[in-house]
Amino acid sequence: MPLARSLSVTSLSGMEDWDEEFDLEDAVLFEIAWEVANKVGGIYTVIQTKARLTAEEWGENYFLVGPYVESNVRTQVELIEPTNPVLKRTIDKMNSSGCKIYFGRWLIEGSPYVILIDVAYTAWSLDTWKSELWENCGIGVPWFDREANDSVLFGFLTVWLLGEYIAQSAEPPHIVAHFHEWLAGLGLVLCRQRQLSVATVFTTHATLLGRYLCAGNVDFYNRISEFNLDKEAGDRQIYHRYCIERAAAHCAHVFTTVSQITAIEAEYLLKRKPDFVTPNGLNVKKFSAVHEFQNLHAQSKNRIQEFVRGHFYGHLDFNLDKCLFLFIAGRYEFSNKGADVFLEALARLNYLLRVNHSDVTVIAFFIMPARTNNFNVETLKGQAVRKQLWDTAQTVKERFGKKLYESLLVGQLPDVSKMLDKEDFTIMKRAIFATQRQCQPPICTHNMLEDSSDPILNCVRRIGLFNSSADRVKIIFHPEFLSSTSPLLPMDYEEFVRGCHLGVFPSYYEPWGYTPAECTVMGIPSVSTNLSGFGCFMEEHIADPSAYGIYILDRRYRGVDESCNQLTSFLFQFCKQSRRQRIIQRNRTERLSDLLDWRYLGRYYISARHMALAKAYPDTFMYEPHDPTSTTGFRYPRPASVPPSPSLSRHSSPHHSEAEDNDEEDERYDEDLEAEKDRMNIRQPYSLPFKNKLPSVHGANGYTDGVTSDKN
Repeated sequence: MPLARSLSVTSLSGMEDWDEEFDLEDAVLFEIAWEVANKVGGIYTVIQTKARLTAEEWGENYFLVGPYVESNVRTQVELIEPTNPVLKRTIDKMNSSGCKIYFGRWLIEGSPYVILIDVAYTAWSLDTWKSELWENCGIGVPWFDREANDSVLFGFLTVWLLGEYIAQSAEPPHIVAHFHEWLAGLGLVLCRQRQLSVATVFTTHATLLGRYLCAGNVDFYNRISEFNLDKEAGDRQIYHRYCIERAAAHCAHVFTTVSQITAIEAEYLLKRKPDFVTPNGLNVKKFSAVHEFQNLHAQSKNRIQEFVRGHFYGHLDFNLDKCLFLFIAGRYEFSNKGADVFLEALARLNYLLRVNHSDVTVIAFFIMPARTNNFNVETLKGQAVRKQLWDTAQTVKERFGKKLYESLLVGQLPDVSKMLDKEDFTIMKRAIFATQRQCQPPICTHNMLEDSSDPILNCVRRIGLFNSSADRVKIIFHPEFLSSTSPLLPMDYEEFVRGCHLGVFPSYYEPWGYTPAECTVMGIPSVSTNLSGFGCFMEEHIADPSAYGIYILDRRYRGVDESCNQLTSFLFQFCKQSRRQRIIQRNRTERLSDLLDWRYLGRYYISARHMALAKAYPDTFMYEPHDPTSTTGFRYPRPASVPPSPSLSRHSSPHHSEAEDNDEEDERYDEDLEAEKDRMNIRQPYSLPFKNKLPSVHGANGYTDGVTSDKN
């Protein structure tokens, strides 16, 4: 029988067929965000990775609009003259009126055009524009909020740009303006207030009030309907920001958000139900051979092992071949990102591994940037000692090899007792004495500025995990983003993730979650939650996520202690997997990358823009709402054979996982056969009807719904 599931706007097979292709020849798309060519957070990744697909769809009529930041422009943008004559006249007119607008190509995949606005250059207009905002919209912005001041300048300059573009056009153009987050949202509000002929889309990636409330340790999701929104925003001094965000959501022709969990949040906090859920994707690069990404994992793992050898010098009493690398990474939000739950689960895992006399050692990395003043001397010394030992071993090896060569050259078997002389033994003894250490290996790789009040370090002190020899769980806190130029751990983030065995992201507040998505694309299993957009998306589209290396932690219907126990169970069962089982699981995880490809997920953005065009220009464009009851969705089925995975795995309460531990089934695992079955359960990427090209023929793999048999 088919695997059934509830339908939603994130159903990959739940999107409607277009009766006619939209003619975008005379339409122009402006995508506006504060993070265009300006990395601040996750929205930068969304826009950067999506740009190639959008540029293919819109061609020369796609323009990204963002702030001018000189340090970023030097390294990311090639400044050129506008090729569009209307846009050239628009920019020239604004520059002659006291603005500074730059035009260029963003040097990323797709090479999209960017329009960069120097907000500081027009700061002299701030008070005037604030007065206008208050008089026309009733929103007052305090003088001390620099971010809000920037949003006012950016918003007024953006609407000026759009209005001038319309004025410079010979015929009224069809414009779509897609605004991301509250920092860009004021431009949308002003577009509607000034009645510009522009189709508007507003995407919120995380609500302001939701992030602040979750950081305050409240039972957010179970009390979401009870909050006095105005009071909560006022108490946190963000009422003006909240007003801008809420106004943008209500003024937009189409309102979207990035996940189902954030859609619920937006409906309560912003008082508008999103028209679309637009999940975030990545540009997935497939390997020609399955084993290639496994080889990359082995290479990166070896580099992490080298760092571990130095960090734990003098206490390297565990087998690195039986060592598992776990990690958590992201903004340093101790509770929102779930670092508190992860640390508590590690303490419980340490107890289980010790009482069960396990020979597995777990090393957990915390990659969360915090305030530091330099590298820890003891950590740097560890890497120096490791390098010195390596040089010593190489020296002795060369001397040994030379004597062996000379002995064989004269036709004699070497006398092993004479191959190493006293000098060699002296060198080796000195090297061994140099590895002696009187203190425990450090927890933190850097000197923290606020050591006594740091949440992670205080929690480590409470649970007592100090990297002692008796502990089977070790902790390394790296309070800085990874870089290939670091003298300590010279690896970039992608390399590091590939070398780890499991990413752990037990977030309480995570509107989407790029970190587990990046793990999935690289074939690394991960732990997510049913309060993260990524976790909900995977839970919806995979029959048994844990079998594919996606462990969904229940943080919505369980208390903190129960969630810690569930996470501990996940980690303990993962530690009991054999190396072969982990390889099988990584293969399955990597196959899920198709679900996260922009070639699939970009459809939701396309549909949102089409809906906006139809609402703003009903005489030119037509959009027929889709009836979700008329189609059926699909899910990745449970694999034919499942390597042992957490026996207490749950989708989320009250759904039970279908996974069972079965060693006999594991023996008949056929990788190629199973991969082919998985490929049959997801259709080929959607082909865009690009301009100036023949329209694509959509066959059975394009739009028709697939029915999955339980035989798979």
